[in-house]
Amino acid sequence: MPPQTLAGLSLRDLEYAVAVAELGHFGRAAERCGVSQAGLSEQVRKLEALLGTALFERTTRRITVTPEGEVLLRQAREVLTGARALMELARSRAAPLAGPLRLGVIATLGPYYLPDQLGALRERYPELQLRLQEGHTAALISSLQGGELDALLLALPLPVGGMAGEALFFEPFRAVLPAEHPLAEQPSLALDDLAGSELLLLEEGHCLREQALSLCSLGQPGRQARFASSLEMLRHMIAAGEGYSLLPLLATREQGRLGQLVRVKELASAAAGRTIGMAWRRTDGRAPAFRELATFLRSACPAGTAAVDAAA
Repeated sequence: MPPQTLAGLSLRDLEYAVAVAELGHFGRAAERCGVSQAGLSEQVRKLEALLGTALFERTTRRITVTPEGEVLLRQAREVLTGARALMELARSRAAPLAGPLRLGVIATLGPYYLPDQLGALRERYPELQLRLQEGHTAALISSLQGGELDALLLALPLPVGGMAGEALFFEPFRAVLPAEHPLAEQPSLALDDLAGSELLLLEEGHCLREQALSLCSLGQPGRQARFASSLEMLRHMIAAGEGYSLLPLLATREQGRLGQLVRVKELASAAAGRTIGMAWRRTDGRAPAFRELATFLRSACPAGTAAVDAAA
């Protein structure tokens, strides 16, 4: 049998197939890739013919990945990640902090941290083109691992392997209570004061939820808790008198029209808080540039937070 060549193998075709596998739909995959559905379908069929394997089982109701396709598409993702790393390495050698940088930021940090940093970043790195994406930690990490994001701002420690990073600053937590709550009269609160049934939490998927549960020792089975989908909804629930919660310092600085309805209290435990860091793929050739960016962010940590050692 003559040796196989790579002449017919296209990275773009691999990208099409991976998009179909992730979205389970040719139309949505075509929309993501910016091509027509007919064109994408034809290229996927050509790829299957080249590989000699059906990647997908097609029915009128759904698209499923075949067992053989699972194996091949796993390798396709690795090939695409490697190709992106090649391009990133070439770009980083030319201008490490110039051009697009796809930065993911956890939802409990971005709206409260970025506004104070964007001006300074644009002044320090005028050619840097930030492409921001907000989300939950798990989704952002998945996008980073898949090469759809370049770096993340998130709460440490790093939750998975294959990532490198640096710590930026420690952000303390604050107790936020309804203005008329009895605890609101105390100058500061202990964590034990918040271990009651009135503690409000974020929904699953937010790392802040797990931090609050851990600090307040509220992991008991059968506990009936009330949940919010976002920090903003959590603040509204507190203002409505439904209960109290722990919020990161930066999210408590501006209460707006809720200011008369809530009270923000310091915690007696100085360790109650989270460490914010920057993370990227360990294999990314732009690591020196990312470390430079982390150093800059660490030097400009927000008021009330404290810069921490770089090791993440």
